[in-house]
Amino acid sequence: MPHKFYHGKTGRVYNVSPNAVGVVVNKRVGGRFEAKHIQVRVEHVSHSKCRQDFLKRVKENDRKRKEAKQSGVPLAKDALKRLPKAPKKGSLVSRKKVGLITLSPLPHEDNF
Repeated sequence: MPHKFYHGKTGRVYNVSPNAVGVVVNKRVGGRFEAKHIQVRVEHVSHSKCRQDFLKRVKENDRKRKEAKQSGVPLAKDALKRLPKAPKKGSLVSRKKVGLITLSPLPHEDNF
């Protein structure tokens, strides 16, 4: 089992052996990144899902381009770009339901 530092890290496989795979992982040491070569058993390795998200986004963008071309309406400049996640909607908390609670610090007690 790899050391706790490497859990969840992304790396590149450089060697395959009967029981394990060799993985190159970038580790921060001081102010720089070093390429560390570690051997990890196969059951501790999983494929990165970022590539799947990228391919899904490419297919979606191609579909949008095709629809825009068929309809004859040009796409907006940022129609195919990723947008940052919007903030959550605000809401008001009713004081009638919750009630008013006054918080104050507990009095200090000497323990000697």
